[in-house]
Amino acid sequence: MGVDTAASIWIVTGSPGSGKSTVSRGLAGALHHAARVAADDLQAMLVSGAVWALGEPADEAARQVDLCHRNVGALSANFARAGFSTVIDCVVPDADHLDRLLGHLPAVPVSLVVLDPGGAVCRARNAQRPAADRFDFDDHEGLRRSMRSGFGDRGWWIDTAEQSVERTVHDVVEGAVAGRRGRLDPAGDVGAEPYPCPDPGAARTERRSREERP
Repeated sequence: MGVDTAASIWIVTGSPGSGKSTVSRGLAGALHHAARVAADDLQAMLVSGAVWALGEPADEAARQVDLCHRNVGALSANFARAGFSTVIDCVVPDADHLDRLLGHLPAVPVSLVVLDPGGAVCRARNAQRPAADRFDFDDHEGLRRSMRSGFGDRGWWIDTAEQSVERTVHDVVEGAVAGRRGRLDPAGDVGAEPYPCPDPGAARTERRSREERP
């Protein structure tokens, strides 16, 4: 698809099984110069002592969530400086987690896309996965209530229960990329200037201009 955009960030969130991984990969593939950063992949780098974001003990889970957010922010900043947009695949359970994640992101346009197919669909999708890939989580309704009460008025919520992944990716590209739906700034509204994508031709012209100056 190859949509042109200056360096920006899209957070794709939702309950486990909502389609975050597939949609975030599809969105990154639809953009020019884009990377996908999955919070689960960063958490999996912890070979021992890892605690899931909604796991126990809660204080250690919170500490590791903050570490993950800082790593997501650092990677996103590095990609942005190089002219790459970032698609973040991450479970965001409430407003506090969302605001802490936003606090670690670079000053580029940020959009929030929430996939909301409902708990029954998430459970069915999980059951269809290979046994090794299934997740041990069943409180989809509780997580959805927490997300809705925390940031139901922010971002772009999409009911994906009855549409294909391809259709969802198409809708996100058309709505969130071209149409700016779900756009946030660090305070939750539209704002933030993007890092410019690098233009090698312009850089060479600027170097020649400096070299020719007396």
